[in-house]
Amino acid sequence: MGHRMTQPLAVLQLDNLTLGYDRHPAVHHLSCSIAPGALVAVVGPNGAGKSTLFKALTGELAPLQGSFRMHTAPGGIAYLPQQSELDRSFPVSVFDMVSMGLWREIGPFRGLSRSQAERVRAALAAVGLSGFETRQIGTLSGGQLQRARFARMMLQDASLLLLDEPFNAIDARTIEDLIALVLDWHAEGRTILAVLHDLELVRRHFPECLLLARESLGFGPTTDVLTPERLATARRLASEFDEAAAVCHRPEAEAA
Repeated sequence: MGHRMTQPLAVLQLDNLTLGYDRHPAVHHLSCSIAPGALVAVVGPNGAGKSTLFKALTGELAPLQGSFRMHTAPGGIAYLPQQSELDRSFPVSVFDMVSMGLWREIGPFRGLSRSQAERVRAALAAVGLSGFETRQIGTLSGGQLQRARFARMMLQDASLLLLDEPFNAIDARTIEDLIALVLDWHAEGRTILAVLHDLELVRRHFPECLLLARESLGFGPTTDVLTPERLATARRLASEFDEAAAVCHRPEAEAA
């Protein structure tokens, strides 16, 4: 990454989107429009449906109701799952893991060209991991591993970035460095959605916010969304959630 992206007129439109597992809803009737080049924090209590939303956007989960439309530049989507979803025991070097960011470009069987290998090393340098190329990922600290994952995302050169808890359980210096990368990507015109828990970090760096508590409690400027009243409502709705509840149907949505 490093050049300004050309964005389409629209990036992401959610229309009455309801998601869940075994027909038990996790996100109800979510509707919003994400503009090109937006920098959006997705926040809410644990179990509010934030990661479920990302699973739908990446094709892992089909909607129970409603739909979403996505319009991205040729680079498409880059998705950073939670670090806990990565198998750190898998025997792969830092260099090889980061080079997977070039998979769309090189395919499953071709090796790296000299210029591509240089791009991998440049990405590692950009995240402060020069000299770590031959280290196994299982030997890295949480912060070092997250830096490597950001380097891999950098090589994907996508126009829409989905980051699921990218700053969870890592040291303050790494958070500062990775936030700087996110802001650089945003300055290049990329659209970024990030699931976050640190509301002060959200207020400092993310101009827009989507507050979820199984349903949308607000989407728009962060200062307007993260009010004490809405945050209290989010906590209350999360505590009252019934996991056995059936999908609720809105007649007007079905008629449409």
